[in-house]
Amino acid sequence: MQVEVDPNEDTEWNDILRQHGIIPEKPKDPEPLIQEALIAAQHRAHENRLEDKDLDELDALEDEEDDEFLQSYRPIKQAKTIRGALHPPKTSHFNQVFPLQKVDYAREVTEASNSAFVLVNLTSMGGNVESRVLTELWRELAAKFGDIKFCEIRADMCIEGYPEKNTPTILAYKDTEIKKQLITLQQLKGPRTKVEDIERLLVEIGALKEGDVRLKKRDNEDDYKKDDDLNVEDYDDDWD
Repeated sequence: MQVEVDPNEDTEWNDILRQHGIIPEKPKDPEPLIQEALIAAQHRAHENRLEDKDLDELDALEDEEDDEFLQSYRPIKQAKTIRGALHPPKTSHFNQVFPLQKVDYAREVTEASNSAFVLVNLTSMGGNVESRVLTELWRELAAKFGDIKFCEIRADMCIEGYPEKNTPTILAYKDTEIKKQLITLQQLKGPRTKVEDIERLLVEIGALKEGDVRLKKRDNEDDYKKDDDLNVEDYDDDWD
C-alpha cells in the first residue's frame, strides 16, 4: 500500500526523504531575508540620501552637507541624465501585476531581480485608503512599464505580525537587494499619490531613465484631473 506524504510537513520521516532526494527541499522562508534587507535598505537610504536630488537641489544643500560629499554626486547625476537620453526602454514582457505567495517570494522576487527591477506592494489586510490607491496605480504602471515586474502580496501573509499602519509598503528590488523602501505613501502624496509620483521614484532608483519616452509629459492637463477630483475627505473614517 502506497502512503501519501505531504512534502511540506516538518517530520523526521520527511527529513530522511529529503536527504535521499526522494522529495524536494522545503522552500526557504523569505521573512528573515526580507527583515534583513529592510535594515540594510535603511542604512543605504541614509548613505545614498542625495541620489534623488537634481543639480540645483545639490547646490542648495551645500551648507548642510559636506562639500566633498556633494561633489561626488554631481557627475553621477549628470551621467544619469545623459544615459537616459541615449538608451531606449527595454522590451516589455511583464505588463501585469503578479500576485505573490510567501513560498514563491524568493523565486518570484529575489531571484527575478537579477534580470529586472522588481517592485513589491505589501498591501493592507483591511484595504485601507492608501493600499487601495496603490493597488490601482500598480495596475496602471504594470501595463505601462512592461520591463519592470510589479508584484503584490498581503503584508501579514508575507511577514507575520506586520503592522497594518505600515501598509502599503513598497519594496524595490534589483540584483537580489532592496534598493528602496517606502512605508506608506506619506513620503509621496498620501492618498493623492499619482502615477507621476511613482514614476519619479522609478527614475530615482534607476528602474527608468530620465529620458524614457514613456515619461513624456502630457499636453492635456485634463489627464491629471482624475486624482484632483477625488474627495479625500470621504475617506476620513479610514484614518480614525
